[in-house]
Order: sequence, then C-alpha cells, then structure tokens
Amino acid sequence: MARRSGRGEDGAVERAAAQRAGLPAPRRMPERLSVRDQVLGELRHALVTGELPPGTVHSAPALASRYGVSATPVREAMQLLAREGAVEVLPNRGFRITERSSRDLAELAEIRALLEVPVVLGLARSVAADRWEALRPLAEATVTAAALGDRAAYAESDRAFHRAMLALSGNLQLVSVADELHRRAQWPLAVRHPSRATRPAELLADATEHAVLLDALVSGDLDTVEALVREHFSGSARG
Repeated sequence: MARRSGRGEDGAVERAAAQRAGLPAPRRMPERLSVRDQVLGELRHALVTGELPPGTVHSAPALASRYGVSATPVREAMQLLAREGAVEVLPNRGFRITERSSRDLAELAEIRALLEVPVVLGLARSVAADRWEALRPLAEATVTAAALGDRAAYAESDRAFHRAMLALSGNLQLVSVADELHRRAQWPLAVRHPSRATRPAELLADATEHAVLLDALVSGDLDTVEALVREHFSGSARG
C-alpha cells in the first residue's frame, strides 16, 4: 500500500486529521525503512517525549492519519510495542499507553543491574584503556542531548553508550536483552509518578555520569568504577 508523502494537498489533509484527533502534526519520515518500521520509530519517539502520555487511548485510524499511512502498519507497530509492554491492546477500541509506576522502574533497574554491573566490573579488569577511550564520543553525545533537553535523542544515545560498553564482552545475546530492558525503562512514568529523568538538570547529571565512568575505566580505578555503576542503577531505580 502506497504511503502518502505528507506534502502539498495530501499533507494538509493529514495535518488537519491529526489536529482533529488532538495529536501533533505529522513529521516526514525517511524512506529507507518499511512503513511499519517508520511508524514504530515515530511511536517510540512520541512515547519517550511524552507526546503520547501514559494512560491515554489511541485508535489505529487516528494514528494512521497522523503519519499519513494506512491503519495496518500502525496496528503492526502497536502490536510490537504491546510485546515490549509500552502499550496495552484494547479490543475494538485501540491501544492504551502503559502507566508505568515507580515500582516498575525499580524492578527494571534491579534486573538491569544484575545483568550489567558484573559484566562492566569484569570488563574493567580486562579491557585496555584505548578501547574505553573509543567510547568517548558516545558519552559526549548523551551530554549534548541532555543539555539541549532533547529527551528522544538522549534516550537513543544513552542506550547506544550502554550497548557499546556491553558489546566489549563479545556476548551479543547479553547486549540484545539488556538493550530491550533499557528501552522499557525509558518509557515515561504515569503523571502521578513524575520521573526524575523528565527534569533537565537531573537528565544532564545522569548523562555526565557516563563521562565520569569512562574516566575511571580508562585510569583503571576499579573502586570508583564499582561505586559509579552501582550508583547509576540505584539512581535509575528511584525514578
């Protein structure tokens, strides 16, 4: 099924439909991905930034109007998000954005810590300083995104940094599982449980931890590495 371009007369129709549905105007999406994957990327962006707030309900046709596509790729993308726990399927109604609680966030942080902390501590004893230094641009990208207040860019760069660290273990299954848990931890909390990650100053503080951790890894300061990685996940658990 052909996807509309989002320009000219068709684009005006899509923007009007999105406005009627109470959604932001659609953004043009790149051509290199399948329509479903493009929509999935846009939905993930909307979830991380809070454009689709926790607890709200959205129909596939309304979202399809937003993105200028048919309802089918939207439903397919939402089914994938349902498997990730980001949305709940409501038969004959659409999809409800999951209301994640502080306890949910703490449980995810606990699982991530069980996976990542021992791996990073083991790597700290065996990986050469120059390989850690190669991760510096990824750490700097998280700081830049946080300083700009770009929560979506921060979420992507944060996961990229953690993936690169864990990839040094050579365990691709670990990288995949940890990244999926990390993604789940990035969905916003319910309004009644405000997240510390929504506050710019604390988002920047979290980003800065990456650079400090790299400094300790490069210098071989194992005591500081252990303290930092444990504190990093302790902070994530608090939300």
